[in-house]
Amino acid sequence: MQVTVAKNFYDILSVSRSASEKEIRQAYRRLARKYHPDVNPGDTKAEERFKQINTAYEVLSDAEKRKKYDRYGERWEQAEAFEKARQAGGGSGTWFGRSFDLGDLFGRGGGGSFETILESVMGRRGPMRGQNVEYAAEVTLEEAFQGATRLLQLQSEEACATCGGSGQIAGAVCHVCEGAGASLRPKRIEVKIPAGVRDGSRVRIAGEGNTGVSGGPRGDLYVVVKVRPHSRFERKGDDLTTEVGVPLEDAVLGGEVEVSTLSGKQVALKIPPLTQNGRLFRLSGLGMPRQEKGKGKAKAKAKGSGDLMVRVRVVLPEKLSDRERELFEKLREERKKKVGVG
Repeated sequence: MQVTVAKNFYDILSVSRSASEKEIRQAYRRLARKYHPDVNPGDTKAEERFKQINTAYEVLSDAEKRKKYDRYGERWEQAEAFEKARQAGGGSGTWFGRSFDLGDLFGRGGGGSFETILESVMGRRGPMRGQNVEYAAEVTLEEAFQGATRLLQLQSEEACATCGGSGQIAGAVCHVCEGAGASLRPKRIEVKIPAGVRDGSRVRIAGEGNTGVSGGPRGDLYVVVKVRPHSRFERKGDDLTTEVGVPLEDAVLGGEVEVSTLSGKQVALKIPPLTQNGRLFRLSGLGMPRQEKGKGKAKAKAKGSGDLMVRVRVVLPEKLSDRERELFEKLREERKKKVGVG
């Protein structure tokens, strides 16, 4: 069983949470050189990794952003937006999708620390559902055909056991979670990837996202599936295309060849006389399992299968015996006579 590790910004840069600014800068330069698109032309995985590296460095190289990220995790940007709203003075604003009046929070004369205002807003809003989380998982085409499982090793956001997720103890900021109401803990989740899954499909695991706020339900975990290219099969929708070599004599006179399917079985394919190079044959029901259409997610229930398209590649002999050469010469003479008569 393959283990997929979910990464935070520190994991992306391969540094510890206590890393110095210099260590973060050195790690960024090393990884940026390795995954730069100019060094990996056409490599989409390297390009995506390069984007992640830049995003992580942008946050961790900024002392204020890093401080907010360490405290609020993925919600650091909302916290930063709230702080900017506070600095703007009176009026109304929104935070975490909830509206608030800055005049009521700061008083007519303004003022108040960010932590105090955050606690006020947290106390005023009702329960809120936690954020959804996405992680990527790669599968082979064979695994996409048969279905697979992945063991995700991730950092799960859990409500602080000390303050019960409120961020406060007896009116004071919780000393364990520092007011965040949650902490990260290692967690393993086994995910079943259904047969027939397509590249880019999202498998939903309900209630395994970030913890809710003020007693709200957890968000969901979405596993985004990446199907690796195959050396022998090309996929288009639920259909597969492969190639089979056909000896010249069978292509001319007709015959039978064995075709390997993605499941590993061998299927006999009849070749009609005078089959041209590149001709396609359809083998019904030997493609990918068809899935029920869902709302942006992969469903485990499959309905039938696509088809397997077999492309003929006529194989010419590499060596001829004297007798074979003699026969081919006679054939050429016969073909010339036929053309001449025509």
